[in-house]
Amino acid sequence: MSVSTSARLVAADVTIGYGERVVVEALDLAVPDGAVTVIVGANACGKSTLLRGMARLLRPQSGAVLLDGVAVHTRSTRDVARTLGLLPQQPITPEGITVVDLVGRGRHPHQGLLGRWTSADERAVTDALVVTGTLDLADRAVDELSGGQRQRVWIAMALAQDTDLLLLDEPTTYLDVAHQVEMLDLLADLNRNRGTTIVMVLHELNLAARYADHLVAMKAGRVVAEGAPHTVVTEEIVRDVFGLDNRVITDPVSGTPLVLPAGRHHRPSLLAGKSPTPEYEGAEYL
Repeated sequence: MSVSTSARLVAADVTIGYGERVVVEALDLAVPDGAVTVIVGANACGKSTLLRGMARLLRPQSGAVLLDGVAVHTRSTRDVARTLGLLPQQPITPEGITVVDLVGRGRHPHQGLLGRWTSADERAVTDALVVTGTLDLADRAVDELSGGQRQRVWIAMALAQDTDLLLLDEPTTYLDVAHQVEMLDLLADLNRNRGTTIVMVLHELNLAARYADHLVAMKAGRVVAEGAPHTVVTEEIVRDVFGLDNRVITDPVSGTPLVLPAGRHHRPSLLAGKSPTPEYEGAEYL
């Protein structure tokens, strides 16, 4: 399959793995500029591996990841970090580091050889702390925080990096549902207000459908469907990608596709072919 290389970030026929174990195979993906792209799929389908390859953490065994038309692995780490930010799935926190110092590390790619701290660095860190609701934690040690607080601090560091492209692997991990929505709203605002291109891996399919401009469904290391959420989140594709019997209705809040899984105890009503009535908007399936 050919892929357009006009996008700023492109995976062109990439195969990525760990040693002899291939995880992503002959995959093509052009990330739409200025959009929110969400990658979904079952566990171990290659979502995180693909993201790590696109972020220059894993070198493809074949093919190439192109950033502004240049293979990302031929560019220096600092050069890439000025353009592309990454929040990995399980970042390692330096022992004893405070919140403000960790967030400040996001400014390293923008500093010169002497590493001088500027007023621009100060503003970027403060803004990142404010928008993630972590300003009151600035002087706390990161390893003293709850999982949810720690996740927001890491996102603040990624925001302080102030890049045009932001890659996030499960940014809602450890967050309760209210903070999941708050964090995804924050990323949507970042996209709309600053034009930041965002690529993230999410497990929660309904939130992915709600927030994605471009949705990518993966299975066994390959892209099986991509496009607007309503074209990707169909009963057939969800069944194929996740092995899940389901019904798809329209989310009454967002107007995006809403997946209703068929568990053992609710399978009869879901598979009977019933459609939600206008009065209940799918309530009989909830």
